[in-house]
Amino acid sequence: MKNKILILLGIVLNIGVMSSCKKYDNPPPVFEDIKDFNGLQRKIIVISIDGLAGEELQKAIPTNLATLQKHSKYSYNTLATSSNAAGWVSMLTGTGFSKHKVSADNFERTDEGHDEDHTDPVNFRNVLDYVTQYKSVTTAMVTTWEELRDYTRNADYAPKVNSDLAVKDSTVSLLSRVNSLGTIIVNLRDVQKAGEDGGYTVNNAKFKAAIAKSDEYIGNIVEAIKARKNYEKEDWLIVVTTNHGGSNTDAKNGFTIVSQPNLQEYELKKSGFNPSLFQGTTARATVDQDNGLYDGGTTKDFTVQMDVKFNLTTQWPGFLSKGSDLRGQSMTGWLWLQSGNSWGVVFGGTQNGGSGKTQISSTSNVADGKWHTLTMVVKTTGSPNPTARTVTIYTDGVENSSGSILANRSLTVADALRVGHKYVDNTGNNLSLYTANLSYYNVALEANTIKDAVGLKDITKHPNYASLIGFWPMDEGSEGTYFNKAPGGYNMSLSGDYKWTYLEDDYAPGTEPVPITAKISIPTATSDIAALCLYWMNIEILADFNYDGKPYLNNFELEFLKN
Repeated sequence: MKNKILILLGIVLNIGVMSSCKKYDNPPPVFEDIKDFNGLQRKIIVISIDGLAGEELQKAIPTNLATLQKHSKYSYNTLATSSNAAGWVSMLTGTGFSKHKVSADNFERTDEGHDEDHTDPVNFRNVLDYVTQYKSVTTAMVTTWEELRDYTRNADYAPKVNSDLAVKDSTVSLLSRVNSLGTIIVNLRDVQKAGEDGGYTVNNAKFKAAIAKSDEYIGNIVEAIKARKNYEKEDWLIVVTTNHGGSNTDAKNGFTIVSQPNLQEYELKKSGFNPSLFQGTTARATVDQDNGLYDGGTTKDFTVQMDVKFNLTTQWPGFLSKGSDLRGQSMTGWLWLQSGNSWGVVFGGTQNGGSGKTQISSTSNVADGKWHTLTMVVKTTGSPNPTARTVTIYTDGVENSSGSILANRSLTVADALRVGHKYVDNTGNNLSLYTANLSYYNVALEANTIKDAVGLKDITKHPNYASLIGFWPMDEGSEGTYFNKAPGGYNMSLSGDYKWTYLEDDYAPGTEPVPITAKISIPTATSDIAALCLYWMNIEILADFNYDGKPYLNNFELEFLKN
C-alpha cells in the first residue's frame, strides 16, 4: 500500500507539471490488479522485428513464430508506415502518421505544409506513459536504437544494449528477476540491417538467416516468460510485429501476431469494401504539401475523377476542392458541390484578379444511394496567353454540361487539394458521402476515353496512366492516410470526424471486388499495438487519447475471458 501511495503522489505531481499544456483532464489513476475472470494478472510483451514484411515472413515462417500463430489472431498485411521512426511512433502512440507527423530518426515532429485550421501541433503520449499512470506495474523498453530508447525514456527499465543478442539477454534477465514487470517492448533490428545488404527478401541468405536468429531469440524470450516464478498467476499476451516491412525509404506492409494460449488461430483481414464516411463539416482528407503539382494555374489542362456515393439529398455542400471557400461571388480555385439530388462545379479567380464564381451544373440524379463516377475536365487553348479555357463535367461517363472559365484567369490558390466539406455561403453543413478512387491527370481526357474507362478496376491499364499524378483508392480501412498509387504525387492525410466503414460487397465502380471472407473486416495497422496494450491492461481508451488504433481482440473475448 505504501508503494501505491508513493506512485500516486508522483503521478499527481507529474500531472501538475503537465497541466498547462493539456487540453483535457485525465481521469484518476486506477490501482488494482489486472485480472481476468479466472484471477490471473494480465501482462503484455510486444516484440518488433524491424524491416520484416508480412509477404516475406509468410513465405517461410520460422518455428517459434509458427507456434505462436497457432494460438493467435494474425495478419501478414499490416498497413505500411512511411519510415522507421513513423512506424515506431504509431506503434507507441496509437496514432497514424497523419496525426503524429514524426518520420525522422530523431523522433521530432516535422511540419508538412497546410494546416488550414491553424491548430497547434499535438505531441501524443506513448503507451508506457499510460500504463505507468493507470496501473501499478513496471515497464521496460529494450532496444539498441538510442533515439528510440530516449523517446520512451519514461520506461522503468531501459538497458543500454548494442546487439540483438544483448536485447534478448536483457529481456530474459528482466523477465526472470522483475516480478512487477507488466508491459515490456522489445526491438530486434538485425533483420533490417541484413536487408540493407542484399535486399529485404528471403531470397537474400543473410536476410533469411537474420529472421531465423530473431525467431530463436523470440523462442528464448517465450521460455523466459513461462519460467517466471509467478507465471501460473499471470496471463501474458505476446505480440510480435514490425515497424514496417522493407527499407526506410520503400516501406512495405508488415505483419502482426497477437498470441495467447486460449486464442483460436484466425487470420485478420480487410474483408469487402472499407471506405471512409465523410459526414458533417470536419471530416477531410488533404494533400498537406503538393509543391504546386495540383495547382490549376492559368494554362494547365487537367482531369479530376472520383467515385462518390451520397447518403442524402442536401443543398450545396462542397465535397471536393482545390480552392478557397465560396463566399457570395468571391472564390479562387475550384470545388465540387452537391446540389439537391445532383452535383456541379464552381470556379473562381478572385484572389488573382480574375472573375468570381462560375458555376457549371449537372442534372444527373446522383443522390440515389448508389455509386457514381464524377469527372471534371479542364481544357485550355493557347499559352502563355490562353484564348479559351473550358470545363466539362461527366456523370458515369456521360457528358452533362460545359462552360468557359477564361475570365477566372489563374486558379492558383494556397488551399490544399481536399476531399470533404468545403464552405459554400453558410449552407450545406449536412454533408454525408462515401468516396473512392480519386484520380488526377495532368491532361484533359477525351470524352470517349472517359466513357470507356468508367468502372476500370486496374488503373495501370488506363490509356493515360503515364499522365496520372495522383490516384487514391481510399480503401485502406485503418489509420489516417490515403496512399497515393499513381506514378507520381503525394499521400493524403485524413483528419476530423471521418469514420472507416464496412460496406461489405457495395463496391465503388473502380474498385476490384474481393471475396467476403468474414462477417467483420479487421485491417491491421501499427497503431493497433498501443490500443491492444491498453485493452489487455484494462485501461480504458478515452476520446482525448485520440487513438487511430483498434483493440480488435474485443471481437474475440469469448475465447479468452473465462468465468
